[in-house]
Amino acid sequence: MADKPDPTRSKVGRLIDEHGTVGLGQELEDRWLGRGHEEQSLRSLADWFNERLLHRRLVTAGYDPLDGEVSNLYRLLSEDDVTAGSRVDAEATVEEYGIDTETLRREFVSHQAIHTYLTEFRDASKERSVIDRPGNARQTIQRLRSRLVAVAENNLDHLRTAGELSIGEFTVLLEVQVLCEDCGASYPITDLIRRGQCDCAVDTES
Repeated sequence: MADKPDPTRSKVGRLIDEHGTVGLGQELEDRWLGRGHEEQSLRSLADWFNERLLHRRLVTAGYDPLDGEVSNLYRLLSEDDVTAGSRVDAEATVEEYGIDTETLRREFVSHQAIHTYLTEFRDASKERSVIDRPGNARQTIQRLRSRLVAVAENNLDHLRTAGELSIGEFTVLLEVQVLCEDCGASYPITDLIRRGQCDCAVDTES
């Protein structure tokens, strides 16, 4: 079996190595696959990672942030819908401890970078995880559906970044329908599993 690629060749792996955040890579994988944590999307993992990075930078600079302060600073530094005054105040707080805000923003990672790190440098797989761990059919289908949504989001983001797609902020919606060819009834797959039968069975019982 070939050795895994050096994780420090990826942006996420390099940041983990540079800032000495031992165990953060494993926790990213566990959170993505739902091992010991509620399963998280790539987008929420990117925010979670960036907040951990900001916290590490502040602590290393000698500042001990209060509960909730890092999340608020990250929001003010990274989101577009904050006022200019609030952003300037957040930048002043960070720069007071010798942290350059532009360098910090360049270090913040995207959900695509998280996906690349997990799949190419940690060999993590949603599909393999679903097969390997126990769970009922509804949970398995939900995980696979979430995976497909994430793949669609990643590809649409890539096309938008490359200038091949013009679209604002978007949400990918996916519902798998099951059609019974005997009775002609159609159901969302999770509803059918919850019902335990289609209209064919209802007609037979009546």
